[in-house]
Amino acid sequence: MQPKSTLRPEARALLETCPGWNARLAARRITQAMDQTLGGGSARIGLMAQIATAEDDTLGALARRCGMDQSTLSRNLRVLEREGLVEIVTAEKDLRRRAVWLTEAGVRVLEAALPAWRAAQQALDGLIEPARALARETDANG
Repeated sequence: MQPKSTLRPEARALLETCPGWNARLAARRITQAMDQTLGGGSARIGLMAQIATAEDDTLGALARRCGMDQSTLSRNLRVLEREGLVEIVTAEKDLRRRAVWLTEAGVRVLEAALPAWRAAQQALDGLIEPARALARETDANG
């Protein structure tokens, strides 16, 4: 007689309780909802908004703000650059320093996307509270 398998219930419990897995699943579902409302491209628009609001236009600072490593960010930026939406330049004084900003076409695309972005936000409103989801738990003692 073989022992009763516990793999399936244990795997189910893992999926139901794992914060990492559930955060990724939630992020995918939010992205799908945003893409549906925006007609695709929510990641692209979000990256362009990060560029538009940047006080530090270096790739390193942008990568930190976006939570990406620089190579992933560079691949994403190259697509926007080919589309004429961003410009990536090397600083004259330090050839290792690269900066990025929106082109005029990029500004127009971002401005045109804002009404649809707002609609997507309203569709998600009430389902999640971004400030609460991103807040760190505070110690009960202070």
